[in-house]
Amino acid sequence: MPQQKVYLVGAGIAGWEGFGAKALEVINKADVLIGHQRHLDIFPDFAGEKQVLGDLSLMLDFLKKTEKRVVVLGSGDPNFFGVGRFLLRNLSKERIEIFPNVTSIQYAFARIKEPWDDAIFVSVHGRGLKGAIDRIIAAEKVAILTDETNSPAAIARELIARGAEGYDAWLCEDLGMAGEKFTKTDVKGLVDIPASALNILILIKAWEPSLTQYPLIGIDDEEFATAKKLITKQEVRAVTLGKLQLQDDLVMWDIGAGSGSVSIEASNLLPNGRIFALEKNPQYLAFIRDNLKKFVARNVMLIETYAPEGLDDLPDPDRIFIGGSGGMLEEIIDAVSRRLKPEGRIVLNAVTLDTLTKAVEFLEDHGYTVEVTCVNIAKTRGLTEYKMFEAHNPVYIVAAWKGEE
Repeated sequence: MPQQKVYLVGAGIAGWEGFGAKALEVINKADVLIGHQRHLDIFPDFAGEKQVLGDLSLMLDFLKKTEKRVVVLGSGDPNFFGVGRFLLRNLSKERIEIFPNVTSIQYAFARIKEPWDDAIFVSVHGRGLKGAIDRIIAAEKVAILTDETNSPAAIARELIARGAEGYDAWLCEDLGMAGEKFTKTDVKGLVDIPASALNILILIKAWEPSLTQYPLIGIDDEEFATAKKLITKQEVRAVTLGKLQLQDDLVMWDIGAGSGSVSIEASNLLPNGRIFALEKNPQYLAFIRDNLKKFVARNVMLIETYAPEGLDDLPDPDRIFIGGSGGMLEEIIDAVSRRLKPEGRIVLNAVTLDTLTKAVEFLEDHGYTVEVTCVNIAKTRGLTEYKMFEAHNPVYIVAAWKGEE
């Protein structure tokens, strides 16, 4: 005998419930109504059994065993950061029928009179900030579901630390309640506002430096702040990025990032990706921070560490560029080989035959197919009577992968 359907009904913002006739019909016919107390209170005359929603595992056990007709009340659209995901993951979809309502985010955008079809949506509720900040700073318009730990002020401090404070901010508090409040400020202003526990934060890009004068790839070396011109040169950088075979939403590690030139151009080619630039040499840190800010490399995270340390907390990479190894090349290759995704690629640049030989040996010992490209660059000298070429030292670009290509 098939089990009774479970009806998942969205309850809107208080005073804006807007239940449809069909949703009210299934509620009136239900034997059991499950929901948070504020949702159950919407139906004081409900004749059946009421259960306060608490431990989801206990609710799931009940739903698997019961033959009663059950309605579960969720907030707004239960499929939008709500209980819908949990039920759909744990019960047969054929058993569930969903009646969505107005979401809190939809309501908030309506109240501040902003379209929301071009926004992205991020929840830091019980999730932490690291991954969320990466998504936020890549967006022009974002709505954020917060919690007491990951508060609007905490989010603002992270954005300021990343040089991404160019947003108008709407703090939307206690929606639908008597004390409902909407505060427009900027990211720096959020730091000093004590927000209600029930809030939604909306950020809308207001400004950022114009980068129209710079290409996506091939930025002049002189545009980067660096120490003693120790930088992956423009032409070598272009070939290196080509060998990395970048795609839109990959995760990349730039080990020994130096001035950050490779990370910055990679970020232009990975608009929805994430790049982690690892550098701890104090000689370079000020330069890479200045460059990341100048070129608004929003999806590049600077990690102050010497690899192979500091890798445990990073997401597994699709691409790895090793620009500097500090004499730890074998240890770095050993560490990153354990984390690189199966279809991933490692690219490193060597300027000496000794480094080249060691790199090829270490990579082949770890089961990689290795390709070496020797890049010889000669450029005309400027401001001379005759057009003479000046040769640069050759650079060996080593690309490595596992399996066939």
